[in-house]
Amino acid sequence: MSDVHAKPHHDYHLVDPSPWPALGAIAAFGLAIGGIIWMKHLSFGSFKPEGLVFGAAVIALLFVAGSWWVDVIKESAAGYHTRIVQIGLRYGMILFIASEVMFFVAWFWAFFNSSLFPGSAIQYLRADFTGGVWPPKGIEAIDPWHLPLLNTLILLTSGTTVTWAHHALLHGDRKGLKWGLTLTILLGIFFTTVQAYEYIHAPFAFKGSIYGSTFFMATGFHGFHVIMGTIFLAVCLLRALIGQLSLDRHLGFEFAAWYWHFVDVIWLFLFSCIYVWGTWGAAFEH
Repeated sequence: MSDVHAKPHHDYHLVDPSPWPALGAIAAFGLAIGGIIWMKHLSFGSFKPEGLVFGAAVIALLFVAGSWWVDVIKESAAGYHTRIVQIGLRYGMILFIASEVMFFVAWFWAFFNSSLFPGSAIQYLRADFTGGVWPPKGIEAIDPWHLPLLNTLILLTSGTTVTWAHHALLHGDRKGLKWGLTLTILLGIFFTTVQAYEYIHAPFAFKGSIYGSTFFMATGFHGFHVIMGTIFLAVCLLRALIGQLSLDRHLGFEFAAWYWHFVDVIWLFLFSCIYVWGTWGAAFEH
C-alpha cells in the first residue's frame, strides 16, 4: 500500500494524514468562545480572561494556517499538483470566493433593508432610532469624495499592479513579478492605513445607530479581507524571491490574484452603495 501511495498510477493526489483540519476546527471553536467571553466580559471567579482566550485562539489559528500552507507548498514542490489536481484546487477556490460573495451579500442586505425602509426599524427598535430617514437623524456621514475616493483609487491601482505581476510571471519577467507584487502589497498596506485613520476620526460609532452598525460591519469585514489578501500576496512575494514561483507552478499566486480582484470588486460596490448612495443628501463631517 505504501508503494502504491509513493508511486501512484493515476493523476490524483492521495493526501497524507494531516492534523491541521482537526486543529484548525479546534482553534476556530476557541476563537468563537473567546470572542463571546471578551464581548460579554465573562469571568470565572476572580479570573477575568477578557481577550486572553481570543488572542490565544488567533495565534493557534495562524499557526495552523501557516503550517497547512507550508504542507501544500511542499506537495506542489514534490509534483503532486498534476493538471487534474489543479482543476480541483481551482474549483475549490472558486467555491470559496462564491461563499465570500454570499457573506458580503448578507451585509449589503442589512444595509439596504435599513436604508430603503428606515421606518421599519420602529417595529423592533425604539421609535427615534432612524427618524424615518436615512442616514438617521443626528448622523454626520463621511464624505465619500475624500478618504473613501482615495482608497478607491488605491485599490484600483493595486488591481493593475497585481495583474502586471501575473503577466510578468507568464512572460518570464522575474523583475516585473517582484516589483508588481511589492507595489501591490504596499498599496494594500496604504489602503489599510487610510481606512484605520478614517475609522479613528469617524463622526459616528459602531454602537448607538443601525447606520454605524451596518457601515462598520460591511467596510470592516472588507478591510479584514484586504489584510488577509495582503498577507497572501506577501507569502507569494517571499516565494518569488526564493525562486519557488515559475511558469508551470504558480497556482498559489494565481489564487492570490483572484482573491485580490474579488476584494477590488467588493470595494467598488461598497463605495458606490454605502459611501455615495447611502449618504445622499446627508450632512458631512467638517
